[in-house]
Amino acid sequence: MGIILPVTLTAAAAAAIINLWLSVRVGQMRGATKTIHGDDGGGPLTRRMRAQLNFVENTPFLLALVAAIELSGRGQPWLAWVVGVYMLGRIAHGIGMDGEGPTKPRMIGVLITMLTLLGLAIVAVLITLGVM
Repeated sequence: MGIILPVTLTAAAAAAIINLWLSVRVGQMRGATKTIHGDDGGGPLTRRMRAQLNFVENTPFLLALVAAIELSGRGQPWLAWVVGVYMLGRIAHGIGMDGEGPTKPRMIGVLITMLTLLGLAIVAVLITLGVM
């Protein structure tokens, strides 16, 4: 039997579900704006597309860091909580992107994403240096 990484597997499953949710939201907006191809020039469809792409741009880094930290044996139990907060932040961001201007959910999602990636990157370096 191989190595089981429960936090990484759960994070990947959550990411797949959130990405699916974001994709459905794009599809719904395509129907509402009758835009089959491309975008709507900066309107609500473009914002939903960017919410999904932003998720896809950031989440692979999170998953790689989570897997590496979990493989090092230094991620329990806090790592699961960090992943949960990240995923909630990404949902907030997706909802916040529906607004035409800056929204609190979007800002919260961006802040959580940046802090999570920075924090996990620092932890990874500290593990590498033998500090953790």
